[in-house]
Amino acid sequence: MIRFENVTFSYADANYPILENVNLTIPPGELALVVGKTGSGKSTLLSLINGLVPNFTGGNFIGDVLVNDRSIRKYPPRDFADLVGIVRQDPRASFVTDVVEDELAYGMEQLGISPSTMRRRVEEVLDLLGLNELRNRSLTSLSGGQRQRVAIASVLTTNPKVLVLDEPTSALDPSAAEEVLAAIQRLVHDLGLTVVLAEHRLERVVQYADRVIVVNRDAEVYSDRPVQVFATSLLAPPVVELGRAAGWSPLPLTVRDARKFADELRNRLIKSKPRIRINPPTKTVVSIKNLNFNYSNLRALRDINLSISDGEIVALMGRNGSGKSTLLSQLVGLISPTSGSVSVNGVNPTHMKGRELIANVGLVPQEPTDLLISDSVAKECIASDSDSGVIPGSTLNIFEQLTTNASEDAHPRDLSEGEKLSLALAVVLAAKPTLILLDEPTRGLDYIAKVQLVNNLQKLVKKNHTIILATHDVELAAEVATRVIMLAEGEIVTDGPATEVLSSSPMFSPQVSKIMSPANWLTVSDVSFALDELK
Repeated sequence: MIRFENVTFSYADANYPILENVNLTIPPGELALVVGKTGSGKSTLLSLINGLVPNFTGGNFIGDVLVNDRSIRKYPPRDFADLVGIVRQDPRASFVTDVVEDELAYGMEQLGISPSTMRRRVEEVLDLLGLNELRNRSLTSLSGGQRQRVAIASVLTTNPKVLVLDEPTSALDPSAAEEVLAAIQRLVHDLGLTVVLAEHRLERVVQYADRVIVVNRDAEVYSDRPVQVFATSLLAPPVVELGRAAGWSPLPLTVRDARKFADELRNRLIKSKPRIRINPPTKTVVSIKNLNFNYSNLRALRDINLSISDGEIVALMGRNGSGKSTLLSQLVGLISPTSGSVSVNGVNPTHMKGRELIANVGLVPQEPTDLLISDSVAKECIASDSDSGVIPGSTLNIFEQLTTNASEDAHPRDLSEGEKLSLALAVVLAAKPTLILLDEPTRGLDYIAKVQLVNNLQKLVKKNHTIILATHDVELAAEVATRVIMLAEGEIVTDGPATEVLSSSPMFSPQVSKIMSPANWLTVSDVSFALDELK
């Protein structure tokens, strides 16, 4: 179905190609998983499939890509509209209408599909992705995860033969991600759809993959079956890392496979316990009393009462649309309560301005480009240093710790999603605010960058910073959170230590917890540490 023939591509003014001498064949009816470090060229590889690269990006292109024997050299991207559906990392960039149902119909209108067929497909896709309740909602009123599902749905209605997905589950809660991936798998198995999917959260998707395409930083690309790739890959899901730490053979790729080895490992660790991460609190940083907030007729937050101390890392978790991002917006003063009160360090955040605000509270939003205003990475970092009143080079130093491949001269909006997030994180962390708010901070980050993020956050809490993460990444929560707060329909339904909350949640528990249950182990790092102690 898809053939890359001796493809080499480099962006204009780049010193080296991002992809070099790529030869790949993806047969029809397969799900191919594309993996690689942040900024390695995964999005470029995906964009070659319908000719967006190089037709819209420019650059130097050698070789050819054929989809169903249609060449991107001979046909412009518009001629692939009936053949290839692409969902980008930022779903907002693809929306052209105002309402969910209209967005699902728009692509079919452009292809001249009959009204009766359009109506049938809209209903089918609404049911397939669980969007029926959102059909009349404004796109601007949706949460990040809801927007992502709508973007996928709008492509599926055109009935493409090839579906290209760039980080499709990055903003989805575990339940929604599972539903979307299960729906995609049904399309692959039942209808013969060919899917090419780039994803950093490998624990979610590896079980569905027929093949894995690895994109390395040195422009090399190769593919193999999942078990062969993950036997040696530096990028591997927690279940594989656990298998390596415990010495299991063959290495499991799924929780179900790993459970076959779990009894033996639990027995080895029967006298060991996970490390305690809680830092003794000294003062209250966040105080929320009887907080309610409404968006028009939608009650987004209901009777929230919270007290959060310095040194805590709190994970806000829950389904898409449960109120996590709204609560973060309250804490940074972007919106005011409908009723109740919010204070950070004893002050209402809506009363803080300028340097006082960024020294007390900093927010990295779900769409990091909302923070980025300069036309180069270097200028963004210089402006951040000036705004924060820190030593010149501080922001750039933090950015380089999070990602090592981005040029200082690059425009922030030309960075990969992971690099954009890293830059926004650096801008916020430079001021070292007392309260740090992160909305889906690992979206677009590979495992190696995630480890660096965890290390940075742990260094900050040791200096009595307080961190609140709104995240669907259960592996991040397991690794770094001291406390987990679960939201549902704007209400707090669970609030407790991370070990207790995550290990008892069937949907929000990490892979290690599912494997090691009923023992309360959450992370590979904790298991590895305990195994080392036994030697």
